[in-house]
Amino acid sequence: MLDKKLLEILACPQCKGDLEYKPDEDKLICHKCKLVYHIKDDIPIMLIDEADKLEE
Repeated sequence: MLDKKLLEILACPQCKGDLEYKPDEDKLICHKCKLVYHIKDDIPIMLIDEADKLEE
């Protein structure tokens, strides 16, 4: 579970937009860019090259 203060300051590195936190799936989702950033060992991996495309 990520700290609330960290979640408040995190933004998508591509568009600088808001992220949706999915704690059950350990993911942060940018709906604008349609990217999924994974969280490993409570550390968000905020690299565009490591993000997956959002499947809708």
